[in-house]
Amino acid sequence: MHTQPPPDGRPVLFLDDGGVMSDNDLRAPQWQALVGEYMPPRLGASPAAWAEANRVAVGALFDEWFAWVRAEPDAPYDTLWARYQARWVRDMCAYLGISAPASDADCARLAEAASAWVIPRVRAAFAGAAEAIRALHAAGYVLHTASGEHSAELALYLTAMGVREQFASLYGPDLVARPKAGPVFYERIFHHAGVPAARALVVDDSERALAWATAAGAQTVLCRPGGSSQAPPTCIGSLADLPALLAG
Repeated sequence: MHTQPPPDGRPVLFLDDGGVMSDNDLRAPQWQALVGEYMPPRLGASPAAWAEANRVAVGALFDEWFAWVRAEPDAPYDTLWARYQARWVRDMCAYLGISAPASDADCARLAEAASAWVIPRVRAAFAGAAEAIRALHAAGYVLHTASGEHSAELALYLTAMGVREQFASLYGPDLVARPKAGPVFYERIFHHAGVPAARALVVDDSERALAWATAAGAQTVLCRPGGSSQAPPTCIGSLADLPALLAG
């Protein structure tokens, strides 16, 4: 979605979700419990067993995902994501000692259905995040996301927060066919949004992600309690602090 940057020279905002808008420490246990509700009627085993299987599988698979991306940087993104989704279900089933759906395609469909059921039930927004987003939108800032989560999942999280309408595009590796794993991700989302990189302001809790955004030509703000362990970029303790930073 091409959006016109504000005419007064203000930046266009690209906000990460997990770690900036949503608290991953709150989200993870809710995911585990909700997977524990969703899976037993479909594949058996107990809710508690599924919750633990999800915790173990995601912890291991997350690192594998980045290994795949590094090893296959030009692989079709949809292929990598389908592999991840299928492996998530298969790894949980292997942990539980039960049979997974027969094909990878069936596993991936189950993963997608589970995510669509779980996400609207998660409540993990940081205190003040929704209010900050509404204040920035009301002040005339154009907002996009810049997240490793898919656009459909972001829409569900932001709808649950009550702020979906404050955002233009929800990026989402799926919208630009590139994982959030290097400067190319940011180059593609800025191009897709029709925003010159110099007018983009990326807010993330990861210094590595901000280094990629900087390499793509963007301005950056680190959003993390306690700041940075390295030579810091501009830093805020939470998203609730961003409106005052931009106003000042």
